[in-house]
Amino acid sequence: MSAEKKGANRVRLILAPAAVKRLAGADIRCTPDVSLEYQRAAGRYVLRGRESGGAVKALGRYISFCADDGSQLAWFMRPDSLVANGDHAIVIAPALVGIEMFRFEHTYELLIARHTINEEEKGKRPTVSAQLIFRGWQGQLPLDLIERDKALAGTIAPEFFDRAGEPKQIPAAFVAAVHAVTAAANCLECRHTHFLVAKPAAVVGAVAAVSQAVALETAATDDQHTPIAISAG
Repeated sequence: MSAEKKGANRVRLILAPAAVKRLAGADIRCTPDVSLEYQRAAGRYVLRGRESGGAVKALGRYISFCADDGSQLAWFMRPDSLVANGDHAIVIAPALVGIEMFRFEHTYELLIARHTINEEEKGKRPTVSAQLIFRGWQGQLPLDLIERDKALAGTIAPEFFDRAGEPKQIPAAFVAAVHAVTAAANCLECRHTHFLVAKPAAVVGAVAAVSQAVALETAATDDQHTPIAISAG
């Protein structure tokens, strides 16, 4: 059905033209690319990914991201969207593991890849490398996670086998992420994240405090420049 594309900084699923056409026709927009960004305030490079995708009855495609140990990451922002099955959240981190899945009916393709920053000589922009962790071809999950077996969504994943028919085990650290992405590839009109989580309360509180301080400072500055009314009486 598809094969992974390998390059200096890319490991991703390359789908057959018929699959790409069906996804476009279903208006499912999944963006697996990971970009390198520079944070001026921190003076460091980071990686930026987008949890995105969704499903219709016959097929689905989705990608999410986790930490190198498989734990959940907090999203940086969740952009509002007028359409479903597109971008759901943006994540920024020094390293990312992408969990990418394509589903057609009850057959699944899965790719897990680790994205890291390669430090170059001082003053030079670093490069990004991708390492293949797991590749599953034509995995089978004969369940209807959209309707009849919806209660199992998020707790189960397809079974994958090698060419000799022997089971291929998903690395234990990433089983939870694969369960979540399997559910996402069956999520009709998806409008929410499946594995990235909300920012910790402490971070949200800190951002709110900074915003409030800026607002107060702005208000104080405005007061200093407000003309004083003098009555004529």
